[in-house]
Amino acid sequence: MKAVKNYKFWFCTGSQDLYGDECLKNVARHSRIIVEELNKSGVLPFEVVWKPTLITNELIRRTFNEANTDEECAGVITWMHTFSPAKSWILGLQEYRKPLLHLHTQFNEEIPYDTIDMDFMNENQAAHGDREYGHIVSRMGIERKVVMGHWSDRKVQERIASWMRTAIGVIESSHVRVMRVADNMRNVAVTEGDKVEAQLKFGWEVDTYPVNEIAEAVAAVSESDTNALADEYYDKYEILLEGRDPVEFRRHVAVQAQIEIGFERFLEEKNYQAIVTHFGDLGALKQLPGLAIQRLEEKGYGFGAEGDWKVAAMVRIMKLMTAGMRDAKGTSMLEDYTYNLVKGKEGILQAHMLEICPSIAEGPISIKCQPLSMGDREDPARLVFTAKEGPGIATSLIDLGTRFRLIINEVDCKKVEKPMPKLPVATNFWEPRPNLYTGAEAWILAGGAHHTAFSYDLTSEQMVDWADAMGIESVVIDADTTIRNFKNELKWNAAVY
Repeated sequence: MKAVKNYKFWFCTGSQDLYGDECLKNVARHSRIIVEELNKSGVLPFEVVWKPTLITNELIRRTFNEANTDEECAGVITWMHTFSPAKSWILGLQEYRKPLLHLHTQFNEEIPYDTIDMDFMNENQAAHGDREYGHIVSRMGIERKVVMGHWSDRKVQERIASWMRTAIGVIESSHVRVMRVADNMRNVAVTEGDKVEAQLKFGWEVDTYPVNEIAEAVAAVSESDTNALADEYYDKYEILLEGRDPVEFRRHVAVQAQIEIGFERFLEEKNYQAIVTHFGDLGALKQLPGLAIQRLEEKGYGFGAEGDWKVAAMVRIMKLMTAGMRDAKGTSMLEDYTYNLVKGKEGILQAHMLEICPSIAEGPISIKCQPLSMGDREDPARLVFTAKEGPGIATSLIDLGTRFRLIINEVDCKKVEKPMPKLPVATNFWEPRPNLYTGAEAWILAGGAHHTAFSYDLTSEQMVDWADAMGIESVVIDADTTIRNFKNELKWNAAVY
């Protein structure tokens, strides 16, 4: 499955013709150099494309509309090298529909104290021009990212790179289609939500299919294809028989191989990028999809359990935002299970029945085949592992009835104190920031769900930027959170939204 298109970002420089052709030549030369150096830096995940200097209403409007229709353009970076009268930007900005970054920089890093004169001042006045441009964008109420600093500064480049990944999440959101196999778990609140409003806000298409329609696609998978994939499993993972008959164990594993192939073919044929299942409605499926779903998540598909389509879509988006990232540590659906409340060792054990993505694994990944009390089917095969240590973010998108809220908790993943030999599922163990007690209380106060879309590789800033671009509320629980301030923030947000 191709995860991300060959996206590019346009670099648009603003100016005007008040200072003559020589000035405009320098503006163009300077912006070309910036683009070339940004692309050579090795920091940005996507190519920056230089565009001719924008000095008229017509050219600005045409450029922004060309960006709208160019399928490879994921966003525009703007910079006012000199003074650019902001009313010239109004029509273009009104019609622009993609992510926008305002790079507040200038070509020179240091004031040339010995030679500076009025010609230099007139030509190099981003401190002047960017404020004029920033004013009109604010007056128009247009959401954008502002990054300030010299373009050669690695920290500035890293902030641009981070925004680029957020922009991909914004652009790709409108391409997310979630396939619901059966419905939500009965009487559960957090997996529900307004699918029409989600399509209006995020662009998501959320459709339901009878479970037996996809079960037919699974049954159509040939024995040879099934056996070939099962062989791949046996080559790639540790096999933990734990006293089970090897032939019977292989048969159970082969069921998951058949499900993986059948599900993936169905998803590709119908053009879906995320899927939800429900253990209470498995139709003709022989097992609850476990290992099969874990493998599909690793390939980039989103997943949500018990019909949780919001989590499935968010996992898909977050995987796209991290696609191609160097040294990525992984993204997965997770669920809060149980606490460790021993002083100095506090944390939350994260897991799920079966479907945790192996992209977050550290160390050996094993296949186990164990009974499952839910689902009323034969013992499903699943991948079992422990997750990596390190910081990450857990997110929960909830529907409050009148609006969506994205809750983001910064967490620190740790090793569990002791092994858990009788727990046959993949696990992660983390302590939420600022600590378990404040973090859990704030999560509850915000209405966070027990299912999360988790990533080691994204930051709370990126997810807040994504929420801002989508026009929804976001709250962050981090090292600075206090319950008093957090409750006030929720009250203020209620007034705003």
